[in-house]
Amino acid sequence: MITVNGIHYEIPEELHAKKLSDWLREDLMLTGTKVGCDIGVCGSCTVLINDEAKRSCKLKLNDVDNSNITTIEGICAPDGGLHPLQQAFMDAGAIQCGFCTPGMVLSALALLLKNHRPTRGEIRLALKGNLCRCTGYQQIIDAVELAAGIMYPNK
Repeated sequence: MITVNGIHYEIPEELHAKKLSDWLREDLMLTGTKVGCDIGVCGSCTVLINDEAKRSCKLKLNDVDNSNITTIEGICAPDGGLHPLQQAFMDAGAIQCGFCTPGMVLSALALLLKNHRPTRGEIRLALKGNLCRCTGYQQIIDAVELAAGIMYPNK
C-alpha cells in the first residue's frame, strides 16, 4: 500500500516496476510532479516520501511500498488555498516559468519540517539538487526565509 496526499492505494503487482513519477502523473493525474531530465538530476520531479525530498523519476512503485507520499497537490491549506510556502514563493517573486517550482517548494518544505529557521546557506544546500533556469535562485532563497517566518513565527 502507498499513501499519496492522504489517500491509500493498493498497487497491483503488474505496476510494481512503474516509475513513481509516471504513476503519479498518468494514473493519479497529479501533474504537478514535473518530469524534466527523467534521470534524477534536475529535481523537477521531487516529492516528499515520509517527509524526505526524493526524486520520483528514480523510484519504482515497489521502492515506495508502505510509504507516505506528498505531492505539490497535497500541501494546500485546509481551506484549499495556497500553502504558506507557495504564497511566499509568489510574494518573493520566486516563480517565473513555474516548471521547477513544485520540486523547489517540496524540497524547501522538507527542509522547513526539520529546520524551522534555516540559514541562507542551509537553504542553498537543501535546494542544490533543484535546477532553475529562470529566477537566479536568490528569490527562491528569499521565499524560503519568508515562509519560515510565516510557518514558525515563534522560533
